[in-house]
Amino acid sequence: MGIVKIFEGRDGHIQQKGASDKPLSCNNDSLAGAVSQRACVYSGARVVLNPITDALHLVHGPIGCASYTWDIRGSTSTGPDLYRNSFSTDMKELDVVFGGEKKLAACLRELAARYHPPAIFVYSTCIVGIIGDDLKSVCGKASEELGIPVLPVASEGFRGNKNEGYKAACNALAGLIGSSEYVPKGPSINILGEYNVADDLTYVKPFFEEMGLEVIATLTGDARVAEIQRAHTAQLNLVQCSGSMTYLAKKMEEKFGIPYRRVSFFGLSDMSNALRTAAEFFCYPQMRDLAEEIILRESKRVMPAIQACRARVAGRKAAIYMGGAAKAVSLVQAFRELGMEVVIIGTQTGNRDDYKDIACIVKDGTVIIDDANPLELKELLIRQKADLLVAGVKERFLAYKMKIAFCDFNHDRTVNFEGYEGMKNFASEVCITINSPVWQLPVKRTSCVGNRIQLDCLTAVNSDDIQEPCHS
Repeated sequence: MGIVKIFEGRDGHIQQKGASDKPLSCNNDSLAGAVSQRACVYSGARVVLNPITDALHLVHGPIGCASYTWDIRGSTSTGPDLYRNSFSTDMKELDVVFGGEKKLAACLRELAARYHPPAIFVYSTCIVGIIGDDLKSVCGKASEELGIPVLPVASEGFRGNKNEGYKAACNALAGLIGSSEYVPKGPSINILGEYNVADDLTYVKPFFEEMGLEVIATLTGDARVAEIQRAHTAQLNLVQCSGSMTYLAKKMEEKFGIPYRRVSFFGLSDMSNALRTAAEFFCYPQMRDLAEEIILRESKRVMPAIQACRARVAGRKAAIYMGGAAKAVSLVQAFRELGMEVVIIGTQTGNRDDYKDIACIVKDGTVIIDDANPLELKELLIRQKADLLVAGVKERFLAYKMKIAFCDFNHDRTVNFEGYEGMKNFASEVCITINSPVWQLPVKRTSCVGNRIQLDCLTAVNSDDIQEPCHS
């Protein structure tokens, strides 16, 4: 008998720490019919590349694929906003029968003439892979004709899962990196796997600049094509989202000799460690001193608000379900800082090493799950008596129906959660949602009386019992 009821074929994807020595089953294809929360290959590629603000993104496929990922990330821009458009070749039945290469070439010429982008990313979707359009050839000819990089992104959905989309995006970025010369003004870094969701970069990048580091490029939050083209001139890559960008970091290390370090900008400890990691790499005493000054100053500034929230959420139980493992690991540390216990932790795309790392930082009894589906999540939330679910938009309504507090930590969010200010915002949001009076309200039940549906409304919560949420 498993921890909860599961579909046949899902054995080994759910484990409780301390109850089994077997490795967690992971990094394989989703079970058909299990309603996996994963996205397709094309979606994986699009979330990585879409935040490049001045590039043009063209989806070669049916219009539904483009509409599905329109404005897919809550990434903001300090300049161009061409990335907020979702262009499509709008393939129809005749294009499927006779091929869509000519239509794609015509679209590229029309869009280049109208918008004059510095680069175009062309995404292939499932239909294109099935009918065999030669995306690479069309993009190569268009690049010569238009005089700009036209980069094919091989993201056909039947080729694998979302991880394959990350690789496709990284391969496209590799086609841009190194195509422009630049001489850094001093010690320099790239920030990889940072997507500027809810303006996160504004609360992180200035700290590195204050330490004397030049940020050559961010891949890909608030990025420009020209910045990516000269990313090979940086001396160090800091990788924030390891799931999507470690592949590219390794390629840059092999080709350009740029070492990389994995960091996180979420939570007080991880943000502080990221600054120290950069300072230690360059071995400048003055830079290390500046890093410690920033850490002390910012921690002191936000700590009172965080402590106020901690007083109201300490001892509560949290469930985590993320796309990638890096965010899940950072959340465990953040909940520790808030005095909360993690009772469920899972990811959509974690590998065996990721789950080994997760198992090392959670307590015995914590349930670890790979590629969950709503039925499993529901049963686990009940079994583990979770007070809060931190996940993405797809899991939000499950939590609401179960009267469990929810915090959106995915790329749809509109509140900054990174850096010192971000941790203060996160603590406040967790405190407000857990202590919201809405969870005390009774559920309206329906009953049939004759041919009519009658609402049996229970008495609402007394206003005297409602506490005000903490404010940062």
